[in-house]
Amino acid sequence: MKRIVLFFATLILTLSSLSGCSGKSGGRENYATEYKVLYPAEFTTLDYIATGNTNEYRVLANTIDGLIDYDKYGNTVPLLAERWNADEDYTIWTFEIRQGVKWVDKDSAEVAEVTAQDWVDAARHSNEARTNSSNQYMYEFVRNAMDYYDQSGVILEAENAVQDGAAANVEEYFAVNGVDPASFITFDDVGVRAVSTYILEYTMESPCPFFLSCLSYNSYMPVYGPFLEEQGTNFGIDNESLLFNGAYILSEFEPNVKRTLTKNASYWDSGNVTIEKISYIFNADEVTLAPTMAKNGEIDVAYISADILDAWMASADTKDLVRPSKPDISFSYFYNFNFEPRFNAAFEPENWVIAVNNENFRKSLFYGLDRIKALTVKDPYNPQMLVNNSVTPVAFAATDGKDYTSFRALADISARDSFNSERALSFKEAAIPELEAAGATFPIKILMPFNPGITGWEQESQVVEQQLEALLGSDYIDIIVEAGPVTGFLSEVRRSGKYAFMKCNWGADFADPQTWAEPFSYGNSYGFFYTDADNMLGDKPRSSKTASTQALAAEYYGLVDIAKSAVSDIGERYEAFSKAEAFIIEHAFFIPFSVDSNGYTVDRIDPFTVPSSPFGVSQFRFKGVSLLDKPMSASEFEAAYTKWQSEWKAEQK
Repeated sequence: MKRIVLFFATLILTLSSLSGCSGKSGGRENYATEYKVLYPAEFTTLDYIATGNTNEYRVLANTIDGLIDYDKYGNTVPLLAERWNADEDYTIWTFEIRQGVKWVDKDSAEVAEVTAQDWVDAARHSNEARTNSSNQYMYEFVRNAMDYYDQSGVILEAENAVQDGAAANVEEYFAVNGVDPASFITFDDVGVRAVSTYILEYTMESPCPFFLSCLSYNSYMPVYGPFLEEQGTNFGIDNESLLFNGAYILSEFEPNVKRTLTKNASYWDSGNVTIEKISYIFNADEVTLAPTMAKNGEIDVAYISADILDAWMASADTKDLVRPSKPDISFSYFYNFNFEPRFNAAFEPENWVIAVNNENFRKSLFYGLDRIKALTVKDPYNPQMLVNNSVTPVAFAATDGKDYTSFRALADISARDSFNSERALSFKEAAIPELEAAGATFPIKILMPFNPGITGWEQESQVVEQQLEALLGSDYIDIIVEAGPVTGFLSEVRRSGKYAFMKCNWGADFADPQTWAEPFSYGNSYGFFYTDADNMLGDKPRSSKTASTQALAAEYYGLVDIAKSAVSDIGERYEAFSKAEAFIIEHAFFIPFSVDSNGYTVDRIDPFTVPSSPFGVSQFRFKGVSLLDKPMSASEFEAAYTKWQSEWKAEQK
């Protein structure tokens, strides 16, 4: 996944504020219309085009409206684009901008009208290297955007060299470094333009049927160009250096003290904004303080961590205040097989190569992994909610009333639990003579690292080790659980191939199954199952795959190419991607495991009124969200979740 922000529970669940006294409502007269949140860390920037931080998403998502949004069922709905259309091959997208929407300052004074040009100015800002926009990569689909961005980076390097005294001037830097400025393009060459005051047009590099979902990222939010130019490098340093067009205004901002979102009196859709005020109050000890404060009604949300969850669920005073979260389909987790081991000799990489290239061996682990048992570490009460049978989560994408995971090739996979002890043992028996004939020795050592900085990963690894060895036999496999580094884990372990079998994850970037094929793409740093034995990893060729593995990989890449080329018929596209995804699951190149979870909370928000989107910033919006009189209990959550699922299915028809 290319995006920087990670939607982990400790970030998503920034907690409610520090005011009021004890009692269910803490004596608050505005209890029904105010949401109070503690927060432990201050902003790094309020430049909403640049940031990739969840802490800042919570403000920008509520103060800036973009072109489109998502409703509580995940349907795309208009925001500041009233209508849109694409040409036949999805290369030109045209948007009609809502008229009469105003930019206002922190004091609610109207400054200007929102027009199509605001998205052009935002695109320029996002694609300037000096902005350092975390989600600039979402412009990769827009014509010439990446070329312009790369070019701006070269210019920035030249300017910095002059400033540092490494070059006399920009021209000298270009000459020394072989840069030809005559080849530079202008921003007019980038595929975004204001056709008229209220008509905006994007031109793609190639057909892009999923472009709408890219617009949910903050890098596609509008900015009022004259104000941006006036502010210069001060843009986004505080609430006075910003303008707002969204449901709320950042009316108060005192760093490390408080921040307040107040309903925008000029908002075009104010009838759908029921929470009048969101009060964030700083407290560095929010993780410790919030549960008790939420229990007393002083604040409105608290994350209930694993170390206190059992006590809260057992106590009569608190058990009806705690609920689980909806499964978070932003991320998909899978246990990955590494076909290019780069770990040291003690873990017998050559023996692992023989084993991992044997499909029956992989399938013995595939069907032998009891995912429910492993997931009880993350969710001891509802682990089945997190199980994911494919890479692409259920409810991620649908067309013509049909969920992607229900398409023919994936339907059986999506409907089953892959854990099957009889099948696992059958594949083990088939694998043993094949592995012996290939020269393998038993038990097969399986290096399985974990990041000790991620809560619960070590315990889950131990459960997986014990469960698989108990089922398949310690004379067949020897799973070695080893702690990796807390910092730099991805670079040191996964990307370097220093594992045999390990839990990995991927996050969705846009609303199309293509996003879930990316970790397995040619050139990936996940399983390394390339087809080209001459392709290099460092100074070593990727030559450890057998001909059969290479043939399977080649077939998979061919299926993905077919799927990517299907752009005129979305149903045909989904069918093709489901065939490719099913292919690598059926050949056990990895083991689908779970979606994510935001844990257990005390929260007055009705979670089934929150916008449902596994990418972008919609999920952080309070517009359309309802406050409950009291936090939802686990049993109430279960009933509401069942109702929401039924409604979601009806919405797809």
